[in-house]
Amino acid sequence: MTTYRPFSILMAGVLAVGLAGCGATGGPRETGGTVIGGVLGGALGSQVGGGSGRTVATVIGALIGANIGANVGRSMDTTDRMRTAQAFETAPTGQPTQWVNPDTRNQYQVTPTRTYERGGAPCREYTMQVMVGGRPDTVYGTACRQSDGSWQVMN
Repeated sequence: MTTYRPFSILMAGVLAVGLAGCGATGGPRETGGTVIGGVLGGALGSQVGGGSGRTVATVIGALIGANIGANVGRSMDTTDRMRTAQAFETAPTGQPTQWVNPDTRNQYQVTPTRTYERGGAPCREYTMQVMVGGRPDTVYGTACRQSDGSWQVMN
């Protein structure tokens, strides 16, 4: 297990794109991950330094974030997104759901940590532990069920 890191924020962003219904082919997932990673990386970079140093950090953060986001976006396939949504829908609070993708060998464990209602829709705070390409990480987030029954990551 690792602690909260910028990679975790990128993974949460990529998960949001995946659960929002990106296509099953690598193109849309990779593009979505690149966009989200770039935006989040730039936002993180903007928190470093001051003056022109902040600008440089923002640009570097956006480039690094876009690269990481594209890689993680490629890693979650349709099965992984479906298993994540299934965990949001059916797992009791505190009960982990885990799986290994048989094609990619990536490992996932989703644990809902709190369930509540927002605007009449159920929402789940969760922890997701991932092992993608041999790199472990932990993501914290919130997902809410949409009117069409799908789950969307809110943060």
